[in-house]
Amino acid sequence: MHGGTLFMTNTHWDNQTILVTGGTGSFGHKFVETMLASHRPRKLIVFSRDELKQHDMRDRFPDDSGSPIRYFIGDVRDRDRLYRALDGVDVVVHAAALKQVPAAEYNPLEFIKTNVLGAANVIDAAIDRNVKKVIALSTDKAANPINLYGATKLCSDKLFIAANSYSGPHQTRFSVVRYGNVVGSRGSVVPFFLKMRKTGVLPITDPRMTRFWITLEQGVNFVVSRLGKMQGGELFVPKIPSMNIMDLARAMGPECKTEIVGIRPGEKLHEVMVSEDDARHTVEYEDSYLILPPFHERDCADYASQNGGKLCPDGFRYSSDTNTQWLAVEQLQKMVASLAEESGG
Repeated sequence: MHGGTLFMTNTHWDNQTILVTGGTGSFGHKFVETMLASHRPRKLIVFSRDELKQHDMRDRFPDDSGSPIRYFIGDVRDRDRLYRALDGVDVVVHAAALKQVPAAEYNPLEFIKTNVLGAANVIDAAIDRNVKKVIALSTDKAANPINLYGATKLCSDKLFIAANSYSGPHQTRFSVVRYGNVVGSRGSVVPFFLKMRKTGVLPITDPRMTRFWITLEQGVNFVVSRLGKMQGGELFVPKIPSMNIMDLARAMGPECKTEIVGIRPGEKLHEVMVSEDDARHTVEYEDSYLILPPFHERDCADYASQNGGKLCPDGFRYSSDTNTQWLAVEQLQKMVASLAEESGG
């Protein structure tokens, strides 16, 4: 961390050039929509490797002469391409990742190349190109990981936090945002259940399973707000509700039968966003937790008192099964109905 008040600055977006890696994904679409609607940056660069997705995204967000949008084909695995893309960029939102848990178990090296080595490339390019701020998206699966995907994201988190120590005179600052499952994101359980309920049977991995849930809009707004507040070295965790998989099944297919199919490779019964070990250097705020770097542990009490937070008690654990906020079946029904309406399903 670097001196000063933790929550002290807001970004003046109209003066900023922003690049989002993985910009054609679910997060990237909503991030671009939010920035254009509410913030209007000087330039907004969508960096991704899929030309077709960029072509389709261009139909919704044109890059004509009056638009701040620019499209840049590239892969975070390609260090040289990142150096070109980050020339003149002020802020990077790093959303590019391989994310499917079962795929990671069977293709571990591919996930390492993108999620770990790609993160290192983003860090080096950001420092050498004098980017001011980098915020990386993480996942609850990075806390006490048991699967390869979570392990690669934990490595990525560690790389971004540590990067603050060696940015040197460039003064590039790095932080991380960690949150839970995004409602309706590609490859998640909601689109799967929407498809499977046509068969009359919803496959359930384990009826005890719980997950943190956040909407895409909430996730984007949390990232944008923390970009304005970050000083470097923070790992931000929002307070969000949990849901039980059986409640989701009742919400999405009350007339459907359920079939227990067993947990997939690499899955947990419950997810954690602040572990007991992290809690020793975690500050709680009204709407979020802030995990400080372990090597600044002696400063936790000072940060808490200076910024209106409080230290988490010894042994604290922020887990989806012991959460104090829960989504009821009726709330899940409304969220799913809204999602289906947006997607035309």
